[in-house]
Amino acid sequence: MIDRYSRKEFRKIWADENKYKIWLDIELAAAEAMEKLKIIPKGVVKKVKSKAKINVERILKIEESVKHDVIAFLTSITEKAGKEARFLHKGMTSSDVLDTCFNLQLKQSGEILLDDIKILLASIKKQALKHKKTLCIGRSHGIHAEPITFGLKMLTFYQEFLRNKKRLESSIEEISTCAISGAVGTFANIDPRIESYVAKKLKLKVEPVSTQIIPRDRHAQFFSTLGIIASSVERLATEIRHLQRTEVLEVEEFFGKKQKGSSAMPHKKNPILSENLTGLARMVRSAVIPSLENITLWHERDISHSAVERNIGPDTTTTLDFALVRLNGVIKNLNIYPKNMLKNLNLTNGLFFSQRVLIELTSTGFTREQAYALVQKHAMQSWNSGTSFYENIVNDPKINKKLPVNKIKKLFNFSYHTKRIDIIFRRSLNK
Repeated sequence: MIDRYSRKEFRKIWADENKYKIWLDIELAAAEAMEKLKIIPKGVVKKVKSKAKINVERILKIEESVKHDVIAFLTSITEKAGKEARFLHKGMTSSDVLDTCFNLQLKQSGEILLDDIKILLASIKKQALKHKKTLCIGRSHGIHAEPITFGLKMLTFYQEFLRNKKRLESSIEEISTCAISGAVGTFANIDPRIESYVAKKLKLKVEPVSTQIIPRDRHAQFFSTLGIIASSVERLATEIRHLQRTEVLEVEEFFGKKQKGSSAMPHKKNPILSENLTGLARMVRSAVIPSLENITLWHERDISHSAVERNIGPDTTTTLDFALVRLNGVIKNLNIYPKNMLKNLNLTNGLFFSQRVLIELTSTGFTREQAYALVQKHAMQSWNSGTSFYENIVNDPKINKKLPVNKIKKLFNFSYHTKRIDIIFRRSLNK
């Protein structure tokens, strides 16, 4: 996690100050429950809360000696809070604090990411509706196929990010659990009612069965979801990169008046934001395999997952947040060139009407094989010589014997390809 690709909201979530604050919240909530259950003396929480101070430098200094982060934290709190602090952590184990805190940080991160997606969805939807009828060529294998609209192209991304929103909501729900169950998760030294109290206080759910840790399949789902979202970011970024190529130039990233594209070539306007998004997506996806491997731990607990999560927790959520915010800026400010789209549509001299002609010929008595051979012959002739596909079809005696010219002319109509666009939009937007 580096400042260049970090927003302050995420730096705050993953800062040591916030982590230790959550640790203290967990300890105090557990102590509150113990007071209510008369396990520890009344008034402990009030006294500790009034005196306790989080001193990051002091905690890290103590950790250098004790080699244990939670013990260092508790020692630091005790130095300030005094003897009442001895009741903190009663019957608990380090994982109760670490795992509950980590899940809460992931929840906090996930909720911001959800907001990012909602904002991005609004920007994509706006472009989709604005260019609902803006004709452009559809491509398969990178080759001209048949006409679509730029709005429909945007609508596919809108639906994809709707699915991502649903996935992330599910993953936040999955990760929002709390474990205060003590060593090996048996509650031998702590009352289960304390866990329920802490979970409610932190707006989490109780982990039904925790060994000594919260099971890592939950985290694997969360990070896998982030990986999927990152891939959706890259798919949209890659589309923009292709469409901005000089020989295509159907869209273009916004380019500021004082912006420079190349240190050597003053004419350059490069899709640097979309390229950057492609790279950021790779970083987010790189966390998926380690998160899956973290599921397999020894018996009731080991710490092989710990170093992984200390890295991928902040890095992955922060990077994806930055990417979603950047992508939203790209989409909102995208330069879109309908004239170039129409120009590119006409590059192949009407070849994209080939399927329409093929279908019509089969309805006049040609077998599919006969019709295909005829249409392909004229398509290749048009492609190789740069001649009009329509003229080649019209001048074929085998074809015009079955199809009069006025009927052939009707086959070469753009509206044929856009006649059901409204249906797709209604189906997608539920209106």
